[in-house]
Amino acid sequence: MTKSTRPFSSNRQNTFVQHTLLFFTIFLAFIFISGCATVNVGYDFPVDQVKNIQIGQTTKEEIHSIFGKPWRVGLENGFETWTYGKYRYSGLKETDAKDLIVRFTEKDIVDSYTFSTTNR
Repeated sequence: MTKSTRPFSSNRQNTFVQHTLLFFTIFLAFIFISGCATVNVGYDFPVDQVKNIQIGQTTKEEIHSIFGKPWRVGLENGFETWTYGKYRYSGLKETDAKDLIVRFTEKDIVDSYTFSTTNR
């Protein structure tokens, strides 16, 4: 007769841990899908200052001082773009969003910008 090297309580403990992890995984998935969970993505920015952006005049430095560090930096047609955005998701759907995309010239002056919001 061979003796088991693992105590009986260890098996019970492992089963308890597995069931507990499974329960919490299902519980969290249910909360997220049901819409109780809210996720915020991006950074807030002062929407009331968008009207002060002047194409061909406002500099990259001024944009940074007004809106802060951009959430994303990229290129569009070879020119730098800054994106400021704040997006709120509840469950699996977007419930509130606002974003500002600023495009700069090679001289770091605003070439164009786009502001969008869901206004919800």
